[in-house]
Amino acid sequence: MRCHYEVLSVSRDADAPQIKKAFRLQALRWHPDKHQQNGVSSEEATLQFQALQNAYEVLSDPHEKKWYDDHREQILR
Repeated sequence: MRCHYEVLSVSRDADAPQIKKAFRLQALRWHPDKHQQNGVSSEEATLQFQALQNAYEVLSDPHEKKWYDDHREQILR
């Protein structure tokens, strides 16, 4: 499992607007219907997009974000 902050390419002290902006930028890049990456399969784009959605769901909710921050080291082991 990758760190949610790494998935969204934001720092651990990113605030809600920064997280939202990063998600939107990455979603445009990796959306399975719109990705324009040469050499990137639709399956890979789908997996990356799902990881983005999961990371955004956690980091955009203040309670989930706090829990994730408190348990991040254990989760990533």
